[in-house]
Amino acid sequence: MNQFDKQLALRWADIDANHHVRHSAYYDFGAQHRIDILTQLGLSLEIMKDAGIGPVLFREECVFKREIMLTDIITISTTLLKLKKDGSRFSIRHELIRADQTLCAIITVDGAWIDIARRKLVSPIPTVVTNVFSSFPKAEDFEMYG
Repeated sequence: MNQFDKQLALRWADIDANHHVRHSAYYDFGAQHRIDILTQLGLSLEIMKDAGIGPVLFREECVFKREIMLTDIITISTTLLKLKKDGSRFSIRHELIRADQTLCAIITVDGAWIDIARRKLVSPIPTVVTNVFSSFPKAEDFEMYG
């Protein structure tokens, strides 16, 4: 567990016709948790706006391992899996874990930073981004590359 692990608040709107969490809700949980962590580390949406940057995802994948039901207590654990040395590209992993420690899903995203005005990938990255990623919780198998 890391300091940013969070218990999810499952809502009726997250449930599908099969009485378990709908597939797209998993992606929403991951996206919200990523933004929560970035904000806690000092990279709020307002700061991104002022810097003229935003995150962009190239890949978002969820591996569903076990069903999650409305009454389940789920913790989401988010870690940085890969980071390019200049901070311009990243991979983040989310694990959704039931209270009995059953791993229910793994979400992996690969992304980068885009210049909002120019609609082009940003490099070099503003210092605020590199500072945040230096504090972001790292996976046990974290890899720095490039």
